[in-house]
Amino acid sequence: MMNELLQSTPSYLNLAIFFALGVALLMVVLGFVTYGILAERKVMGFMQGRIGPNQVGGRWGLLQTVADVLKLLLKEDTIPKLADRPLFILAPVIAFAPAFMVLATMPFTDAFQFADIGVGLLYYIAISGLTTIGVVTGGWASNNKYALLGGMRAAAQMISYEIPLVMSVLGVILLAGSLNLNDIVNAQQNFWFIITQPVGFVIFLIASVAELNRTPFDLPEAESELVAGYHVEYSGFRWAFYMLSEYVYFFAMASLTTVLFLGGWLPLPFLGFIPGAIWFALKFSLVVFILIWFRVTFPRIRADQLMEFGWKVLLPIALANIFVTAILKELIEYFF
Repeated sequence: MMNELLQSTPSYLNLAIFFALGVALLMVVLGFVTYGILAERKVMGFMQGRIGPNQVGGRWGLLQTVADVLKLLLKEDTIPKLADRPLFILAPVIAFAPAFMVLATMPFTDAFQFADIGVGLLYYIAISGLTTIGVVTGGWASNNKYALLGGMRAAAQMISYEIPLVMSVLGVILLAGSLNLNDIVNAQQNFWFIITQPVGFVIFLIASVAELNRTPFDLPEAESELVAGYHVEYSGFRWAFYMLSEYVYFFAMASLTTVLFLGGWLPLPFLGFIPGAIWFALKFSLVVFILIWFRVTFPRIRADQLMEFGWKVLLPIALANIFVTAILKELIEYFF
């Protein structure tokens, strides 16, 4: 639908439409970040027997995150004297840009997608890994040993868990026969891939938590060991940019999980009258809730446990899942 609209309009109007849609998506993502953080704090408070934010913005604390953002904007922006100033300034932007760029190929509904490219999943995997460059750059440019250790941990963690993450989606690619995210959604018309790929889904969910640097895999910013990790020298809005990139990536990863394993915008049987955008939002919210649940439930693991779990547990299981999926697919095609 969007492609038909763009083909029927002049090129300069296409540019204006893309710009307007990009700004609209940015506003949606910023809204998610603002109230996603509030929802996370509320859910964590409920699960831990606490109240959570309830003062700023009325009874529910609806303006608490807005107040936090304003506070960060007003805080002093400090740069260490011995830091690499250009890289120190650029690093948060490098971390944020890829997290937002991956949303370009995300099909939120059958009619709303910025770019429907044939290798949308490959594009997502390739671009999302660039966020780690911003983290490592920020840690190195700070000229602080704790920050550098946090950045190196992020790089090691990304390498260790990017491989199981990619392996876990190969079963989905085998079943869908495509790297196009729209094709993957449409291949789930009869049943969602979480039913046929439960092992892949679990591996993908665990690896995505590690990619997001969230508990229990938040070793790059472990305050008990590294003060605050890679962003220890950052303050004010530059520190907020790192947090923004984390939650934008959170938004993107929950969206990708919805597309790959939960059928995207496709409805449950007999409930097709509900719009696809609502279905996507409901499934997306479920994934977000599960990731918040992980943060509340599991303690942080040690660095050696992190590496062993990625290489000795997740990777072999992911390889076995690919092998079993390929065999079953061939058997089904041969006999049926």
